[in-house]
Amino acid sequence: MQNRQHQLLNRLNHHQDKVPPFRAVASGQLVRVVGLTLEASGCRAPVGSLCSIETMAGELIAEVVGFDGELLYLMPIEELRGVLPGARVVPLGEQTGLNVGLSLLGRVLDGNGVPLDGLGALQTDQQAPRHSAAINPLSRRAITEPLDVGVRAINAMLTVGKGQRMGLFAGSGVGKSVLLGMMTRGTTADIIVVGLVGERGREVKEFIEEILGDKGRARSVVVAAPADTSPLMRLRACETSTRIAEYFRDLGYNVLLLMDSLTRYAQAQREIALAVGEPPATKGYPPSVFAKLPRLVERAGNGGPGQGSITAFYTVLTEGDDQQDPIADASRAILDGHIVLSRSLADSGHYPAIDIEASISRVAPMVISNEHLEAMRRVKQTYSLYQQNRDLISIGAYAQGSDPRIDNAIRLQPAMNAFLRQTMLDAFSFTDSQVMLGQLAAQCK
Repeated sequence: MQNRQHQLLNRLNHHQDKVPPFRAVASGQLVRVVGLTLEASGCRAPVGSLCSIETMAGELIAEVVGFDGELLYLMPIEELRGVLPGARVVPLGEQTGLNVGLSLLGRVLDGNGVPLDGLGALQTDQQAPRHSAAINPLSRRAITEPLDVGVRAINAMLTVGKGQRMGLFAGSGVGKSVLLGMMTRGTTADIIVVGLVGERGREVKEFIEEILGDKGRARSVVVAAPADTSPLMRLRACETSTRIAEYFRDLGYNVLLLMDSLTRYAQAQREIALAVGEPPATKGYPPSVFAKLPRLVERAGNGGPGQGSITAFYTVLTEGDDQQDPIADASRAILDGHIVLSRSLADSGHYPAIDIEASISRVAPMVISNEHLEAMRRVKQTYSLYQQNRDLISIGAYAQGSDPRIDNAIRLQPAMNAFLRQTMLDAFSFTDSQVMLGQLAAQCK
């Protein structure tokens, strides 16, 4: 195992040897503070590098996020306080690597990869570059195998393949975090990486202790950046989660990456971009947001020969349950399918509140048998037939016997609802889900 890890690190570090070093002026001074953005003059540093700023509260670390002529735009990683006019700014050079290794399992980290769980320092001396090279699309293995996520409705009706990128579209309070927790306990993936970005601090602890549980945490790495952290830290949390997942994938593991949420990543980039003067485009989102989304998502997926896979679920917040939100619309275009959680189903006590009609897995036909695909089609058609006539049935306008197909859909509705429901602590294997789907499909006409 150690030999494989050392070979990986040598390969990842190879491209950095070709990057020429930059010449940095010893120090500069702070000339302006606008919101969360700091402007410094007199020093030279590339975008993405770190600088140290002297403040009354001690040393403040900031990242270079842009420049305008001789002015550097800096964004502090931690809380901005104690800053004085003319404060000394010292370039620190490129960012250090990210601590990696199997010792990450069971740990909770912040966006910089620093432990938050009070269990001491990470027991590893290995580091990987924070930024990885893009995989040649022709080098990726095809998606040919299903991944068991332990959720019957997804296994049977929205089958996910190893290396697929799925979107989980939901408004607030419809059970997306609980659904992610169900996957962590029921999946057959080797390693789970969870990114909790922009969540309330209370929810982070609840997810780790109650939803994830001891069993799920033992094979998981959690990266958390609550809502009160800086936009730069929230941005880093998403990238750190993905980088850790890439590390384990390159070692040959099948990784399940759960990121909650992709919308918070876009909002963090919007805050940074607007602060440095980038003009807004759609609903206040500048163009850089729509450039960064596919770069992040494309890092997931299958690796090359001898490598593992990253199967990713990205939650997307739909404000006011608006499926045409610009981030939701852009995410649908770059993901391999989407699962929509319905507020009306959640309000009626139907959990997980997956809207089967509005959801789709684009790779399902490539990873399941023809018999499974036919059973899925028959059940979905029967379920949709009932939903299309639901209003007529509810008010008594439909006369039984008018259409045998509708009669059958009414008769099977309780069985279909029971099949699509699942409690938080239950887990159904892919094989069991297939068998139960076949039994239900046999009753559909």
